[in-house]
This record gives sequence, C-alpha cells and structure tokens, in this order.
Amino acid sequence: MGAEQVLLAADDLAALLAAGTPIVVLDVRWALGGPDGRGEYEAGHIPGAVFADLETELAAPVAPGSAEEAAGGRHPLPTREALEDSARRWGIDDGDAVVVYDATSGQAAARAWWMLRDAGLAQVRILDGGLAAWTRAGGELEAGRREAEPGTVTLGEGHMPRIDAAAAAAFAAPRPSGIGGVLLDARAAERYRGDVEPVDPRAGHIPGAVSAPTSGNLAPDGTFLPAEALRERYARLGAVAGEPVAVYCGSGVTAAHDVAALAIAGIDAALYPGSFSQWSRDPSRPVAVGDGPGAAAGPDAIASDR
Repeated sequence: MGAEQVLLAADDLAALLAAGTPIVVLDVRWALGGPDGRGEYEAGHIPGAVFADLETELAAPVAPGSAEEAAGGRHPLPTREALEDSARRWGIDDGDAVVVYDATSGQAAARAWWMLRDAGLAQVRILDGGLAAWTRAGGELEAGRREAEPGTVTLGEGHMPRIDAAAAAAFAAPRPSGIGGVLLDARAAERYRGDVEPVDPRAGHIPGAVSAPTSGNLAPDGTFLPAEALRERYARLGAVAGEPVAVYCGSGVTAAHDVAALAIAGIDAALYPGSFSQWSRDPSRPVAVGDGPGAAAGPDAIASDR
C-alpha cells in the first residue's frame, strides 16, 4: 500500500466532485472528551458530505465502568452487521469510492479509513490535511444536514491485520520470548510517559512499546509527510518493511493514523483495537512509565524506567 491508496489531496477531491464522479464523502469530526462533531458538521461541511458518528457508528457504544468497557476498551469495534447498517445509511454501494475527513489532520478520519478497509472496501482514502486543506484550496462549505440515499453495500471483515492484548504483550517482548517486532504507542508523549492520563485508570504505556505520537506523521500544514520522510521516521523507531509492527493508542482511534502513515511508507502494521483503555483496565497487566519502553518483571508488576 502506498500514498495513493491512503490519501487524496483537496484539489483532487474538488476536481472529482466538480466532474460529477460518484464518490461518498464522510465527515468524521470528533475530539476526545468533546462533543461528537455533529454541530460543527451542520455549521459547515464539504458539499454532499454525510456525518459519520465516531462514538456510535465507528465504535460500539459502551457505558463507562461497564464490563463491556473492561473487556473491549472505550471504543470497541462495532459488529460487521452494525458497521454495514451505518455504511448503508451513509449511502455506500458496493464498489464505491469513499473519502473520509475531519478537522484534526486525519486523526479521527483514519479510524473510518481503517474500518472500511478492514471491511473490504478497496477505494477508501483520507482527505490529506482534512477540512483545513479543503478550505485552503478554496473549497466551499455547505450548512445543514444531508441524508444520503440508502446504499446497498455488503461488508466483510478481517482485511486489515489486528492484534489482541495477548499478542500486544508478545509483540513488545524481546524477540526470543515471543512474536517479537515493534509495538508503537500513538498517543501524545506525555501520556506515554505517564505524566498525565485524562481518561484511563492507570497512566503509562504497555511495557516494551515505543512512543510514536501521531503528530510526528504530519507536516506543519497538517498534511502527511512524504513517504520517504515517514519511512525515515519509523526506521528510527525500529519499524521497517518486512518486520512485524503493531500500533495502539488510548482506545484504538488515533492508532489508525499511525497505521495509515506506515502504509504510506510501505510498512504493513497491525492495529490493537482495545489499546491502552483495555490494557489498563486489566489489573493483571503491567504498565511502564517514563521515556523508554521499560520492561515488566511479572504479570502483576508496575514497571518504571524513570
């Protein structure tokens, strides 16, 4: 997979829409701890775009503190059937091209990209630079809500690699003792270090994981870095093509941004959907803090590399 299978430039999207090319555009505006983005969508969105609700459509809703949250994390993936129902509401038919965007340089839209690719849709791309790139390119906005003509798409599942908590532990372990490879943490560096933790019960990171904040994937204007720059970035973190790579974040949302960046760089990476929100809710799983990967002495240990 390369950049052409992950990204679409704002000028190119404008040209496609002006030419009347059939394309489904999804607005996936969302922010951790903020409103769902629907109000921003209704205030102004790319003409023809349909709102996709990350909390209820790109995740299976769970109650805070529930057994379901402990089992799957804060944003567990919805069932195939539930995602198919949403995709049909968005107006997607089999074979359609889909473009997803947000107002955070793809950090929420990448979740939709990953899920639809995982469901078997081949033509799904992230609007490079998001809504800001669209408006910089002179793109107009329309207000209100758009209801799409229901689609007829049939979705599958399992087309993108993923791992669970046990595999994440093995990924981060030294190579002789497990799967080996590189486990990347896509959260902000202060959450990786354990300096702050705004939502999950324990602060820190999965022992052995390497910090790879999504902000490092982006140029100053919010577009993704070129493929070669991304390859160089991830090589410095130990992630290279042909070697096992997996990514997690807080709840499996922004980790997809790293997966997309790695795909642009030509590196296949698995997603850990439960991510730290699932890991940290299991008291038997160790947590490391500090700048480095750290290592846990046993299943009940709290590791520290400070």
